[in-house]
Amino acid sequence: MFRALISLAVLVLLWAGLSALLADPLRAPGPQQVLPALFQGVVSGEILLDLSATLRRVGLSFVLAMATGTAAGIVLGLMPRLDRWLDPWLTVFNTIPALVTIVLCYLWIGLNESAAIAAVALNKVPLVTLMLREGVRVLDPDLAAMAQVYRMGPLARLRHIVLPQLAPHLVSAARAGLALIWKIVLVVEFLGRSDGIGFRLHLDFQMFDITGVLANALAFVAVMLALEALLIAPLAARAARWRTQ
Repeated sequence: MFRALISLAVLVLLWAGLSALLADPLRAPGPQQVLPALFQGVVSGEILLDLSATLRRVGLSFVLAMATGTAAGIVLGLMPRLDRWLDPWLTVFNTIPALVTIVLCYLWIGLNESAAIAAVALNKVPLVTLMLREGVRVLDPDLAAMAQVYRMGPLARLRHIVLPQLAPHLVSAARAGLALIWKIVLVVEFLGRSDGIGFRLHLDFQMFDITGVLANALAFVAVMLALEALLIAPLAARAARWRTQ
């Protein structure tokens, strides 16, 4: 944790140095401009309202994408014949640009919250499915044989054999999911929502307010860094612990 804080402090110093070198606070604002704007937005509550709206969309999309993608990945990994039929589908859905999915969801469903959540989740499900399918493919066959010898039922096998081995893949999918989902959520809000960090960035873009853009982006980056340090990193360490026991 201490090393990460030092690393982030160095990054901020580099940012400040580059801003001072460019000497253009309107086009290249430094921490001395952005941090006060961020503080003002937090004190006024403006950033907090938009941040809560964005986090709600991120959370709902994340849960939906992880649940659907995990189930699909396990099924495809355990059923090679079905996987051979559906593998081209995964390639297609992973190739479709996020912007296309967002636009189609807004056109088909409408400019509403359901379309926003669906667009984000649909962009993430194929990646989660792919990662979990690959995880199932490398499951230890000796453990599977042991489960068969002891005549473990499907649920017991899933709980005690499959899921513990898939834990690192689940954490990797979750980490990649958070990194991808919040970026897509910002695009969704930028294009068709009336609140959220993405909507605020749209307003800042129209006003050519680069300081505002960086302040709003920094607020969400801070939340993501906190989630990584307090939740994702401990889960990753715990997921890999069983291999050393």
